[in-house]
This record gives sequence, structure tokens and C-alpha cells, in this order.
Amino acid sequence: MNNKYIPILLITLLLGVISSNLLLKKPTAPATNSGEPMGGDFTLHSMDGDVSLHDLTGKVALVFFGYTYCPDVCPTSLARISEAFKQLSEEELAQTKGVFISVDPKRDTPEKLKAYTQYFHPNIIGLTGGKDEIDRVSGNYGASYKITQKHSESAYLIDHTALIFVLDTDGKIREFLPHATSVNGVTSVIRKYIAEKSSITTPPAS
Repeated sequence: MNNKYIPILLITLLLGVISSNLLLKKPTAPATNSGEPMGGDFTLHSMDGDVSLHDLTGKVALVFFGYTYCPDVCPTSLARISEAFKQLSEEELAQTKGVFISVDPKRDTPEKLKAYTQYFHPNIIGLTGGKDEIDRVSGNYGASYKITQKHSESAYLIDHTALIFVLDTDGKIREFLPHATSVNGVTSVIRKYIAEKSSITTPPAS
């Protein structure tokens, strides 16, 4: 063998080993910068009172961080969630919840959030809180946001994470759906975790 090809061969073999290890390695839960698993319980505020994540135990929750003045990503994401909900049966819908968490507590009041989310679907709830509360929840979920294009104290845009966080019926993050996920894709994921819950709670046939 020509010696000049030996380094190339070694690199190829090394890449093959690395790829194999990545494929065989069991995926771990996402982690925040502190090393703690993402997610966890929280309590924020809606027009109808405080809402905690543990209140949604038994439901598949689709959590999205955004704001009502968002010109594009938020309305299209909520519209997609809404259309997915419309594909569910009444029984399936009763086992789901959409959660829209505002990253704009200065402008998004509980009243405004309720009107905004109800426009898309009655099964989506809007939550807000003080900046410290929002920072804590968004940080725990690995959702980032940053004010941009600020024209005045009340006129600005916000860059923010555009993922839909899918939480199972125990409130644990199971998937992150990209903004481009189709309506059918969202529906399929919801049904997957409803079915997972059913398989656990349904006793085996005797």
C-alpha cells in the first residue's frame, strides 16, 4: 500500500468508529447549562387564575414560548397546533392541552393572552408572569428570547425559540417539534403519547 494513503485510511476508520458509537449510544435527556434535565414544574398566570404544569398531569401538553405581537412564527405555530387539535376526536382532545407562554410580560397581559390564544383554539391557554418568572421557566426549558429592533419602550420585536415542546402525560419533555413540522406531524406525535399513556393505564387482558 502506498504510504501516502495510510493517513486517509486511518481517518476513515476513526470516523467509522465515532459514527458507530453515536448510533449505538442511548440518547440522554436534554440538559440546561447547569447540567440539570430540561423542563420541570412551574406556576404562571392566566386570566382565569394561576396554572401549574402539574395541573396538566394526564394530558399531552404542547408548550410554545412566544408573544402576541409576533408577526409570523407564533401565529403560524399556534395555527398548526389548532389544526392538529381539530383532527383529534373529542376523547383525544380531552387528553391534550396547548400552552402558550409569553416571553413579553411587559405587553402581554393575561387578558390579551386569553383573547389571542382563544382565537386559535379554546384548548390553548396563554400564560404570563413577571420577568423573573418567565426567565426562570424559559431557562429551565432551554427556550431563549431577546428583544430586537426596539423602536420605543412599547414597540419592539423579540427573537425567540421557535420549537414546540412536547410533554408527555407525566409532564416530561419528550420531543421538540421544529417550526416546519406539518399539521399531520403534530397530530401524529400527540396520538403517540396518548397511546403510550393508554398502554400504561390499561390492564392486560386476562
